[in-house]
Amino acid sequence: MTTIRPRRAAILPALLLAPLLFPAAAPAAVGDPRERLADPAQEARARAIGRELRCLVCQNQSIEDSNADLARDLRLIVRERIAQGATDAEVVRYLHERYGDFVLLRPPVTAATALLWAAPALALAGGATAILLALRRRRVAPDAVVEEAAAPLTEAERARLAAIEAAAAERDRRPS
Repeated sequence: MTTIRPRRAAILPALLLAPLLFPAAAPAAVGDPRERLADPAQEARARAIGRELRCLVCQNQSIEDSNADLARDLRLIVRERIAQGATDAEVVRYLHERYGDFVLLRPPVTAATALLWAAPALALAGGATAILLALRRRRVAPDAVVEEAAAPLTEAERARLAAIEAAAAERDRRPS
């Protein structure tokens, strides 16, 4: 059985209680009273819509998760539209018309964006094809050389090789 040092024993409960002692470290609730609708069903709708919309200032963060001023303004617009009786689709359409596809966390696939959606798959397929072709070429060349080297020389080839070697030896013996 191991013994825990007294200082380490005091640190463990402090670490476990830290989230309770420091509420600022926990996710902050909506601070502005205008950002909270009186009807819980409408508030739930507003939060669901907010999770589908991108903060235009932050990178890939929903307006519900962002602390940016623009995200707060967009949350207020969503809640105002819902309070006025707009449907979820109407609220999203209003912000989409105003800010474009970038405001949607999941933009639609259209003819204009189809290439962007397909580009990663096309790049992977092209890279895999290039690698396979390179490996195939590399594999074919050494096999052809090995097959040619393994074939025995004919009598005519041996005679020609002997003549070439003799000429080379004669050249090497002559003073330059």
